[in-house]
Amino acid sequence: QVQLVESGGGLVQAGGSLRLSCVASVSDFNMYAVGWYRQAPGALDRELIGANSGGQNTNYADSVKGRFTISRDNTQNTVWLQMNSLVPEDTAVYYCAATHYYTREQYWGQGTQVTVSS
Repeated sequence: QVQLVESGGGLVQAGGSLRLSCVASVSDFNMYAVGWYRQAPGALDRELIGANSGGQNTNYADSVKGRFTISRDNTQNTVWLQMNSLVPEDTAVYYCAATHYYTREQYWGQGTQVTVSS
């Protein structure tokens, strides 16, 4: 069973920055694509805001493009989400999810709260 643990959330003022971490307990982390999702207060669904499918292959939702950056280090089984120029609309619980390239098994972290005050 793969476990993902997010950390780094918190309260920040608009315009500020946060960096979230997602650490996976798996031996073949390089075989997983990793996505960052968020669920805003009252929202029914989680929004995919960015995903890394290995190396420099990263895509972002329009809502965060140019402000958020995903990076990963497979030697540390870690993916980061650097969030800059935060706005109150970024307030949400942020989740990472890892999907195996071949088996398509997907695992989720427990989420970390990000609150942006105006």
